[in-house]
Order: sequence, then C-alpha cells, then structure tokens
Amino acid sequence: MRRLIVRAREDLSVIVARDPSVRTRAEALLHPALPALWTHRLAHALYTRGHRQLARLLAYLARAVTGGIEIHPGARLGRRVFIDHGAAVVIGETAEVGDDVTIFHQVTLGSVGWWRDGRRAAGARRHPVVGDRVVLGTNAIVLGPVTVGDDALIGAGSLVLGDVPAGARVMAPLGEVTPRLSAADREEADELLRALATSGCW
Repeated sequence: MRRLIVRAREDLSVIVARDPSVRTRAEALLHPALPALWTHRLAHALYTRGHRQLARLLAYLARAVTGGIEIHPGARLGRRVFIDHGAAVVIGETAEVGDDVTIFHQVTLGSVGWWRDGRRAAGARRHPVVGDRVVLGTNAIVLGPVTVGDDALIGAGSLVLGDVPAGARVMAPLGEVTPRLSAADREEADELLRALATSGCW
C-alpha cells in the first residue's frame, strides 16, 4: 500500500513539474494522463497474472475516459512517465517505457504490422523499448522492436524505424514555406485546373 501511495505522489508531482498549466497536486488530479497511468498499473498486474480479458476491459475503459490514451495491458511503463495532453497516444503490448519519459499527444509506440509480426517467433518483441528520460514529441511514430537509448529526443512528426543511440536527436524535416501566388499566377493555375479537370471533379 505504501508503494502505491509513493507512486501516486510521484505521478502528481511530475504533472506539476512538467505541465506549466497545472500548479498544484489537487489540480493534477484532473490531468488526463492520471486515469490512463493508474488504470494501466492495475490492468498490467491483472494481465501478468493471466486475467487478460479483465485487463483489456480496463484498458478499453481507460481509453474511453482519457480521450484516446491506449496502453496495452502487456506494456511495461517505468516510473514518473508523463503523458502530456494524452489524445491519441498508442503504446503496444510488448513496448517498454523507461523512467522519467515524456510522451506528447499522438505518439505511437507500435509494431510494423501483422504481415511481418506474424512471422516472428512466439513471444518475440514487436514494439519499441524506450530508455530513461526520453522525450517523444507530438505525432512521433516509433515502430517495431527498436531501441531508443536513454536521454534521446524524438522530435515532433518523426518516423523511427531503427535504433536510436543514447542522447541522439531525431528530427522530422521542417515544412517548406512557399511564397503566395500573384493574381496572374493564380489565374493561370485556375485555367490549368479547369482545362485538366473532368466535369466529375466539380
């Protein structure tokens, strides 16, 4: 029981420390990450004891309550994991997440797909292992049995399909800003579109 209380206090403290919009532990109680993390701990304990259906039911309910934080009961999460915003986070069955990891919204720690995973040996890892103090930016996608080393940063919008060394930075290409078309260029583009498009397009 004491261990549960210590973990709960850690969870509340990390939310206050990493979310500038939350100023107190009482306010942190309403953070969407909490029900996901607390429910996952219970679901994971049930899952490892063979109560797979009940564990999956809890995970399903947590997903509904948290706006789409989907953590498979088989995944292993370390201490002081912080899920910011939480919307559309997916963590797969054999994923392992270290201590003090920050996960932003729309992050996926997934497998590469049934067509490849079906050929792996029974019990083989299909999902990423994420080291300690890693930051996974918004919409970062890490797929397959890869390892992300301690203190790595996976930037927003990055797709990771291979191992990332400790302390490394993975950044997606920046969006390209193009100048606004002049009126003449826009008219020419419209004429070209009208000439090429079929009547069904309109």
